[in-house]
Amino acid sequence: MSGYKNFQVSRNKAHKGNNIFNKSRNFNKGPDKSQKLMTGIGIWTSFYRSNPHRFAKEYLGISLKLFQVILIFMMNYSNYFMYLASRGQGKTFLTSIYCVIRCILWPETKIVVASGNMKQAREVIEKIDDLKKNSPNLSREISDLSTSSNDPKVEFHNGSWIKVVASNDGARSKRANCIIVDEFRMVDLNIINKVLRKFLTAPRQPKYLNIPEYAHLQERNKEIYLSSAWYQFHWSWTKLKAFVKAMTIGKNYFICGLPYQLAIKESLLMKDQVLDEMSEDDFDEVGFYMEMGCLFFGESEKAFYKFEDLEKNRRLVQAVYPKPYYGLIKDASFKYTPKKEGEIRLLCCDIATMEGKENDASAYTMIRLIPNSKGLDRYISYMESMTGGHTVTQAVRIRQLFDDLDCDYLVLDTQSAGMGIFDNLVIPLSDRERGIEYEPWTCINDDRMAERCTYSSAPKIIYSVKAGQQLNSEAAIGLRDNLKRGKVRLLINDKEARDHLKSLKGYSSLPIETQARFENTFIQTTLLVNEMINLEGDRNDNGTVKLKEPSGKRKDRYSSVSYGNYIASLIERKLQSVDDYDDEDELVYY
Repeated sequence: MSGYKNFQVSRNKAHKGNNIFNKSRNFNKGPDKSQKLMTGIGIWTSFYRSNPHRFAKEYLGISLKLFQVILIFMMNYSNYFMYLASRGQGKTFLTSIYCVIRCILWPETKIVVASGNMKQAREVIEKIDDLKKNSPNLSREISDLSTSSNDPKVEFHNGSWIKVVASNDGARSKRANCIIVDEFRMVDLNIINKVLRKFLTAPRQPKYLNIPEYAHLQERNKEIYLSSAWYQFHWSWTKLKAFVKAMTIGKNYFICGLPYQLAIKESLLMKDQVLDEMSEDDFDEVGFYMEMGCLFFGESEKAFYKFEDLEKNRRLVQAVYPKPYYGLIKDASFKYTPKKEGEIRLLCCDIATMEGKENDASAYTMIRLIPNSKGLDRYISYMESMTGGHTVTQAVRIRQLFDDLDCDYLVLDTQSAGMGIFDNLVIPLSDRERGIEYEPWTCINDDRMAERCTYSSAPKIIYSVKAGQQLNSEAAIGLRDNLKRGKVRLLINDKEARDHLKSLKGYSSLPIETQARFENTFIQTTLLVNEMINLEGDRNDNGTVKLKEPSGKRKDRYSSVSYGNYIASLIERKLQSVDDYDDEDELVYY
């Protein structure tokens, strides 16, 4: 708060400061020319240290928007700075400008940049490289610049430097006067506290501190944290609240969150683009308002699934894609994942056929059942969705995914719209796209449903799920229990996945729409998590649990996963007590 007042004062005194500079240019007064020159440099340096935004414009030739001016000023003024930014505000660009200003005006400054991964942190160096090409003065200040993945750094003639470190224990023993943690929510809190903050062991030591009358001018080291918003369960929410409290009681802390409306106002983001995104059928409201609105999301007290239980199980780095995807990326390490010994794969479908409803869509999920000493782990390794779609179209897509993912069984919601899909699967089905005639399947667990197939030799592939109150309750409780026990594994966050995919040779050169296909399953998993933490649970009089989604919201991804987990549990019990069953027909799951 006080920092903002100082910012206003510095603007009001700008013209008065310019008069001082004009006087400093008069070298005819005083003992000798070199001393006059140093005095003038001192005055200019003092002014620009108080007005870093002016230094950016007048010396570096970089024009800043008003909000960027304020942020640069507060970065410079505050000992602890936190900036929550929506997409499109250019926080990496702004951070790069601050870094070079600090390094030029404060000789022998040491800045360390860290992030969730080295590539993201290295973007600060890459931005400085871009700035250097358009700023002759900046180019003259830099003695060495490297954007290599092995040792990204910027070194200045005055002894200052900027280096990038990995956010892990291997980064110990570094020293810095300023740490910048980009996307800090993706960095482990223990790494920040025990590694990164330990870099700040000693402040900058300019020579004038050796003069007794200047000893009180010792500088404080700085910590700068940048990110988008996240879930309130996460430690970043606690850190944010600590910054707010410290700032409001007058400590040298600063925090702000600037949502997407500012980026639109400053022409950094197109309004129509945002409106189009918000109008999409699979629009993720929770994710949007965290990433674009700078709002931390917290589950309600009645939330049946806790974000903590879901987030701790997001550990799968590699998705299992349909086989045709693997010909699109030429990286030798990018290979289809074959089945492990004893592995069973389920394709689980929650069906909708009417297009246009916000809460009406089909979800297709592939779950790998991996044997362990205690049963079966569930790896949710692929997911896609379809809004609307004719029953034949969806039946063909199911058969394609079933073959492409080497699935063993289909778990199908056969209530309402799902019945039409079932009827197309129990007869020969033509796939014109691939030129294939699919043989009919039949039902494995419901004799009445099996009777709808008139082909006696049809293999028993389909598990029919007709969800009533009791089954829905058991499915909900079983999924929550398996999440708490760590038996359900989910794909990593889509932002982390994007960085992983970009590391594959040839990925970045793929068309944007092709890249979107690879990233989609990770996005679908994020949407699944958001669906689940929005579900509220009420206990009925008969002891069953009823889950309710917010008005107008979806739970189709959740349904496909919960039904798949339910069937997986029954298969698991069958495998553990084979002697109790003579054949698969004795399993009744409806």
